[in-house]
Amino acid sequence: MSVKADLILHGGHILTMEPGAAPAQAIAIAGERILAVGRDAEVLSQSQSSNTKVVDLAGRSVIPGVVDAHAHMEREGLKTLRPSLAHARQISDVLDVIRREVERTPKGEWIVTMPVGQPPFYFDGPLTLAEKRMPDRHELDAVAPDHPVYIPGLFGNWGVPPGHSALNSLALTRNGIHAGTCPDCEGIDIELGADGQPTGVIVETNKRPLIEFAVLTQVPPFDYHDRIEGLRRSLPRYHQFGTTSVYEGHGSAPETIAVYRALWEAGELTMRTRLCVSPTWNNAVEARLAMRDWLSFARGSGLGDPWFAVSGVFIGLGGANATARAVRKALPNTGWSGFVEWANRIEDFRDYAWLAAEFDLRVHSVVIDRLSEVLDVFEAIDRRFPIAGRRWVVEHLGRLDPNDLPRIRRLGLRVTTIPFYMLWKNGASRLEEPHDGNRFVAQRTLMEAGIDVASGSDNIPVSPFSAVWASVVRAERTTGKVIGPDQRLTRLQAIETVTRNGAFLSFEEAYKGTLAPGKWADLAVLSANPLEVPDADLLTLQASLTLVGGREVHRSATY
Repeated sequence: MSVKADLILHGGHILTMEPGAAPAQAIAIAGERILAVGRDAEVLSQSQSSNTKVVDLAGRSVIPGVVDAHAHMEREGLKTLRPSLAHARQISDVLDVIRREVERTPKGEWIVTMPVGQPPFYFDGPLTLAEKRMPDRHELDAVAPDHPVYIPGLFGNWGVPPGHSALNSLALTRNGIHAGTCPDCEGIDIELGADGQPTGVIVETNKRPLIEFAVLTQVPPFDYHDRIEGLRRSLPRYHQFGTTSVYEGHGSAPETIAVYRALWEAGELTMRTRLCVSPTWNNAVEARLAMRDWLSFARGSGLGDPWFAVSGVFIGLGGANATARAVRKALPNTGWSGFVEWANRIEDFRDYAWLAAEFDLRVHSVVIDRLSEVLDVFEAIDRRFPIAGRRWVVEHLGRLDPNDLPRIRRLGLRVTTIPFYMLWKNGASRLEEPHDGNRFVAQRTLMEAGIDVASGSDNIPVSPFSAVWASVVRAERTTGKVIGPDQRLTRLQAIETVTRNGAFLSFEEAYKGTLAPGKWADLAVLSANPLEVPDADLLTLQASLTLVGGREVHRSATY
């Protein structure tokens, strides 16, 4: 072998995730690529030179770099831009945070915090405080009379609505909220006190929060520079868990794509990032023009390089009209979402999907329990514009009809699941699923049918090993009941969903997803063996070392 390694990791447990591969102990890396994988003696003797850095793994496990199939990565860093209330156990703790912010914020400027409750979910919100309520406007006024203050409720995807927001008097005034204010959308309740005036507390039951788009329109949104800094802070958090690639099939708004592009152009994008466009159109006429013109760069398998690429369009099914209208009115602001909300009937979905096929734009869609309807549309399109090979993606799969399996295979669709979000976090509503839950997030059924299921974190939480754990255990959080016991995956199968299978989403299975000679040197050295730790310890797995293209992007303090 003429080429020698720059780096050799040996003495470990290498999970190559290559089908049928022999057990491996060592991996050699030359430049950005994997040079060799195999037994210690073989790799060391054939790949080592006097200039090779040799690292003893001391028995640690190595997996391919994680491909997060539904990451929403840009959100994570944004959470660090606002003061945290995670430590607050009583209202006085909240007021102390506001008081500190007053001291360093010019008069008249906004003070906006993170929600009350424990991240990353913020379950129960104000119930986590001793007083079991939010601070009212009078309490906030006492510590911040000259600053508008806003404590937001949770973003619905993190926890479970309702979300409880609190504002002081100046914040209420700036947003024009008074005793007679009536939101023009459902799900928002402005609480009034005994005096008939707003208390400063607003309760929202919408899963997709509308409050900042429809009521609190004067609260400063994240601007472009906030989003740039937020993405910078997100990258190391995802690398900390071995994630080396993200696929954002839920769609990214134009401003979100611009933020990723800015880091890419600056050479700061250390994550292999694959995006699709979240559309801003309102009807089929606008959609045709958009797909014809400015979406041209996203046609087929997309345009980009190993670090940044855009392919296809997200087309939503369902959604709320009020939410879609409010968000579109507020563009480019998309709040925490990072994508543009939609409200599409099946007829609208069909029209947009036909247009996408005509313009060779790959369709991505969150289907949850509406897979069969989506497949009906796709099969009709397929008779005019063959879909097989285009790798259209059905995401966030919920309920599965076994009769749909041959349809998925015939159309060549890719499938993603969010097991932690669907089974553990939101599984309470699924405890009475028919067939003992075995047709809900039916990962094993799909895999046994030869369909390569990919899994994502959905940023709740960041760790892909939460998805691994949920795929193995399938327990609902409030009862511990297993939803779909026959669908539990083995450890290796679950790891496959966050490594090998995710590479197919971006036509990159020849370059990443497994550890094999010639592929990119994307890998994670783990803090423990994922095949041997107790089930509960899967949730605490992290990467001791993460490499992307042979470049170190994360190293733990103890490694």
